Amino acid sequence: MSTTDLLSLLEERAAAGTGPVLARTRGSIVFDAGPEGAWTLLLERGTVRVQYGAIDDPTSTVAASLPVLRSVVEGTRSGIEAFLSGELTMRGSMALGLQMDGLFAAETRPAQFPRAGLTLAAGIRTAYLEAGPKDAPPVVLIHGLGATNGSMLPTLWDLARDHRVIAPDLPGHGATEAVHDNYDAAFLGRWLSAFFDAVGAERPVLIGNSLGGRTALEAGLEYPDKVGGLVLLAPAVAFRKMRQFIPLVRRLNPRWASVPVPMTRRVAAAELRHMFAVPERISPAAYDAAVDEFMRVWKRRSSRVAFFCALRSIYLDEAFGERGFWDRLPTLQTPALFVWGKRDRLVPAAFARHVAEALPHSETVVFPDCGHVPQFELPDETHAYIRDFLQRLEGSRPQPGAHPVFEDMSA
Repeated sequence: MSTTDLLSLLEERAAAGTGPVLARTRGSIVFDAGPEGAWTLLLERGTVRVQYGAIDDPTSTVAASLPVLRSVVEGTRSGIEAFLSGELTMRGSMALGLQMDGLFAAETRPAQFPRAGLTLAAGIRTAYLEAGPKDAPPVVLIHGLGATNGSMLPTLWDLARDHRVIAPDLPGHGATEAVHDNYDAAFLGRWLSAFFDAVGAERPVLIGNSLGGRTALEAGLEYPDKVGGLVLLAPAVAFRKMRQFIPLVRRLNPRWASVPVPMTRRVAAAELRHMFAVPERISPAAYDAAVDEFMRVWKRRSSRVAFFCALRSIYLDEAFGERGFWDRLPTLQTPALFVWGKRDRLVPAAFARHVAEALPHSETVVFPDCGHVPQFELPDETHAYIRDFLQRLEGSRPQPGAHPVFEDMSA
């Protein structure tokens, strides 16, 4: 294998154009093989050019050994799998790196290899990743506040072996456009329901983390005929206490985030590490990729406003009353599995008791040594519970009321 071979392969792939997902994109991506060379792809609204060498300040950089880069470019290996295994790193725009992975995959690629998509859901241009056999049971993954579908990659890769897995970016996050000031649960639930229709996912199981979990719950409550099951990973449920600041928060206009809001890389990295009970479980490369993506999105005015709108809506989420979350929750008919981290500093695991009281026949798992992002911190354990839930759901289609309650207290 030679650097000339990889250059020829990149030129062959580039000749095919960007396809619809990247048709409007302007940017650059560097493939860096270290001492063995680097190559730059320049994207200009539907056209692609290749040049030898790395340019300064590319939109995205993908780095790996020459053999790994070649296998990714020729489509015999998924870049996402190589990233999760630690053999490939992504810096800069993670969204572009993920989209390029699908662009370079060969037509004969395994079904498990993710591919990028773009659709209109409730009038919102929505970016998503899809992986797995198209005729397999559908699963939709929904990430949390300030994150992107990249935070769901371990789950996407695992379940895509035998499920059709679809992972959108929430409105105002990642590569999905921002729309207005209202990012409450009702809006996100309507958008998610429209997304099912747009991608042809019939009665999918929803797997949501944090804000994604609250969004999934809203879809289950409002559109029960369209949701086959729920897996809630530390869902951002409505505050039951500390609601005395609601009058003040209601008066806050999130449009103040239109002005540049200072954010340093050090602060972003510290907040990210704060989400894990044992930060060392996450690789430095994964931290770098996540912080890069957050900082990139944070610079966009519309995304900053969306972030604060969604954050404000989480606190203002009605707890009780006719539209209150906790008074509506007992009406949920969709089979549900709740996964909590005992050391979650953002959404306390104490909520598990209140959920169990409202939904006595739902399933509950509490990991004693886990934080807010179980799919990344304890992927094997989390996916084992998810797969067990899916197997029982798909095998017997249990009716509401037929689910055991259990707790994992293993370290």
